[in-house]
Amino acid sequence: MSRLLQHWVAEQARRRPDAGALVFQQRRLTYGDLEVQSNRLARLLREAGCARGDRVCLLSSKSPETIVAILGVLKADAMYVPLDPGSPVARAEKMIAACDNRWILAGGAVGPTLAGLFASPEFARTHAVGWLDATPPPRGVDPRFSAVDLATYSAEPPACRNSEADGAHILFTSGSTGTPKGVMITHANVRRFIEWAVPYFGTTSTDRISGHPPLHFDLSTFDIFGTFAAGAELHLVPPELNLLPHKLAELIRRAQLTQWFSVPSALNYMAKFDVVKQGDFPSLKRVLWCGEVFPTPALIYWMQRVPHASFTNLYGPTEATIASSYYTVPTCPTSEDEVIPIGRACDGEELLVLDEAFRPVPPGEVGELYIRGAGLSPGYWRDPEKTQGAFLPYPGSATPGDRIYRTGDLASVGADGLVRFLGRADSQVKTRGYRVELGEIETALHALGTLRECAVVGVATQDFDGVAICCAYVPLADVAVTPASLREAVAHALPSYMLPSRWLAFDELPKTSNGKIDRRKLKELFAPEAVSAP
Repeated sequence: MSRLLQHWVAEQARRRPDAGALVFQQRRLTYGDLEVQSNRLARLLREAGCARGDRVCLLSSKSPETIVAILGVLKADAMYVPLDPGSPVARAEKMIAACDNRWILAGGAVGPTLAGLFASPEFARTHAVGWLDATPPPRGVDPRFSAVDLATYSAEPPACRNSEADGAHILFTSGSTGTPKGVMITHANVRRFIEWAVPYFGTTSTDRISGHPPLHFDLSTFDIFGTFAAGAELHLVPPELNLLPHKLAELIRRAQLTQWFSVPSALNYMAKFDVVKQGDFPSLKRVLWCGEVFPTPALIYWMQRVPHASFTNLYGPTEATIASSYYTVPTCPTSEDEVIPIGRACDGEELLVLDEAFRPVPPGEVGELYIRGAGLSPGYWRDPEKTQGAFLPYPGSATPGDRIYRTGDLASVGADGLVRFLGRADSQVKTRGYRVELGEIETALHALGTLRECAVVGVATQDFDGVAICCAYVPLADVAVTPASLREAVAHALPSYMLPSRWLAFDELPKTSNGKIDRRKLKELFAPEAVSAP
């Protein structure tokens, strides 16, 4: 029998049906609840025509219903595609079109987005909505079914035909051409990481685990299935707390969380507002982060105040499934300048630091970081050209399908054997834990039709974002634009975390000797006193 992601919930429900599985605000679901509700949804989807391998988009706020939907889609032998509920309609439409699906499961405060999508007669003709909430659906949206219909379906698990090699979900990342890229992740990809992580971190059924990242972000995959594999309890963090550091700290205390996992910006934000007391969070055993560099001063702050917890840096792109390397910090750093390694490869993974000829670089020298192993995605959904450009044959291997993934990150291997991340090799940045292609922002700005030239660069900062997205622009002749008007206009095409926060107007963008835009010079010019904010 194949070991699929949903089987962890089924096993816990069989052994411990009344054990807590999921907590969100004042609501609590047991493993028995999760199993029954997801079985009913799977049967409903099957009856509605959802077939093996179909893609089912989730346009829903973080909630217990969305977790049930994830499990129900998997039990229907389909792939779930979590979408950012805050995405502009145009961007959501691109992702839905790219995965070529029929079903959209929706819930929460997504009324305007749904209404915008279904305003197109063609979209309405080819797509159907399942409304996950017990509340009425948004005006103008006629769902094929709603949550109240689930009770009429059997709670017995449907027979599944999927194997571990089948896709579990598609996660969209920023694309340099303006079209988001869909990364397909299999059941086996996720299971391999979870089966390493749960024993390594010692996760047990007594753990209470945070669910901080949004569900369209791959870190949430570890929260969800790492929790269910251990039979622990997942505490979903309401998104509105992300910019309220005092409230985040209160949640950790009140829920007596034993594990916190997030992008570093959330931890950094709590440190900057000094919300962590000495000896705080007595139940907290583990603090994990991934997605970007955690500033060492903030790490020192946390380790000094919560000395009873372990602190682990995880590293890995979406294409390699959650994380590919780990480094548990042995002692509190003594210097704020100390670089925290990304460490060693997780079980089943391999980190390779190679030169331009794909040869390993000597210890201490800089090369490009590649990943090999069990976590590698099959590739980008229905995009063989991008797949072949990023997933390369392993040099010298005679084994078919032996591949490496080009991360675009620069790294070095120290004499201690630990890998250290040194920055990006291309135009991609990470901000608030999101991976952003600066080219996608430029594409959206050019599409406004008001600029003659523009260039977007990322500049490291010590604030919440970690990287400031900066836009240099040259308006068209006789066209009046301001940073505020540009930001407002481009917000219709991009999510908030991709909007530039610093702006500079030019008569002509600086160029290099070969006529290319001088991005290095632009970074120098984006000093705080030289920029405009909308």
